[in-house]
Amino acid sequence: MLAAMQATPVTTHVVPDLGEALLRRMDTPGPRYTSYPTADRFHDHWSRDAWDAVLRTRRGAREPLSLYVHVPFCESVCFYCACNKVVTRRHERSGPWLDAIEREVALVCDRMGTLQPVGQLHLGGGTPTFLSDAELARLLSILDRAFALQPDAERAVEVDPRTVDGERLARLAAMGFDRLSFGVQDFDPSVQKAVHREQSVESVAELLDAARRLGFRSTNVDLIYGLPHQTPASFERTVRQVTALAPDRVAMYGYAHLPSRFKPQRSIDEATLPQAADRLAMLQAALRLFGDAGYDYIGMDHFAKHDDRLAQAHRAGRLHRNFQGYTTRPGGDLVALGPSAISQVADHYSQNTKALPDYEAALTAGRLPVERGYALNAEDRLRRDVVMAVMCRGEIVPADIEARHGIDFARHFAPELAALGRFEDDAMLVRDADRWRVTDLGWYFVRAIAMAFDQHLRTARAAPAQFSRVV
Repeated sequence: MLAAMQATPVTTHVVPDLGEALLRRMDTPGPRYTSYPTADRFHDHWSRDAWDAVLRTRRGAREPLSLYVHVPFCESVCFYCACNKVVTRRHERSGPWLDAIEREVALVCDRMGTLQPVGQLHLGGGTPTFLSDAELARLLSILDRAFALQPDAERAVEVDPRTVDGERLARLAAMGFDRLSFGVQDFDPSVQKAVHREQSVESVAELLDAARRLGFRSTNVDLIYGLPHQTPASFERTVRQVTALAPDRVAMYGYAHLPSRFKPQRSIDEATLPQAADRLAMLQAALRLFGDAGYDYIGMDHFAKHDDRLAQAHRAGRLHRNFQGYTTRPGGDLVALGPSAISQVADHYSQNTKALPDYEAALTAGRLPVERGYALNAEDRLRRDVVMAVMCRGEIVPADIEARHGIDFARHFAPELAALGRFEDDAMLVRDADRWRVTDLGWYFVRAIAMAFDQHLRTARAAPAQFSRVV
């Protein structure tokens, strides 16, 4: 047995008793709040000229950026997938995409200036390791010439464990990547076959073992519960296998079956999806098993070992959140490159066009590939402040909000404060003399608490059913 599978679980985190009745009551759809307002509020009235002007406001900025690159290619389709992707085995297609990325970087830096400091780099997709070593080296060279990656910058890459081996991980380490995220989803063979993603626990164990030997700073494993043919017993086996592998972090998402929006999901037989009671049982068992294995629940389906930087930031109230999820880096501007990528600069969001041909055509014509976006108004900025206080720090301090936004908190949020009463009744929220505080129990439903302050959810356009479920 590999060394990676010999870890001894140590209990450091006690999971509160959630209770089946509470889980059922909280089993509703809602946003994940990687932004506020959420991406469903973006509109196509947002123009390239508007984004051009926003980028120019960063000229001379010293606050480090986060940098995201969306690599859209996958060799095969996973039926559960809701990501923007191009499924192809024609690796020559990545060449024109790289040309387009180089043009986009040039256009962005022409507006905001070159060598902007970068504290965080993340390659996502799709499958970033679809790119060859030479193509990854070219991509990094493009970024290194245009941006100033700080010496301690985090460099993360998402990896399909079916397509890499220890030698490939060694080459990624030599390129400077220090964080890896492996898409696993489930180890049960019948589930893997049903979602068209088959890989063995032994192969993933070898990769995690290699990553540790190579000195990667952090490893993450992605899981999904609610997939076809999953049962509470089968998913518990998968969770036990993952805790034995001992990655530093785990992201465990509830599957959202939305075949009308995501074409690959139409290949899933709905009759094979687990019922709500079984989904809840999977969640309860996973929370207990990860807690017993020494993982802290960070919030929003994320777990981290008790001594991991993410867990430390959570305990200290220093979490931050952007379109890549929770991070330990201070919340700042995010510049995102590639088709469908979403950027955030100051009080503006901008999303690139999703279709790869349209993305490449815009850049060939010398245009920023903007499709839609959003400019926050004063009310949005106020509510974003409150939502992120809940999501990242687990508390609301009215005096701080009043000082920053010049409002009377109790008067401005009277309906919202009344709605918080049910969370108090369920011991998810505690009202102290000067603040509202999310309890250990409340962290498991933190997005539901944040939803109370989401003004857009009360409008017709933001239908909750389009979001994933809270539990």
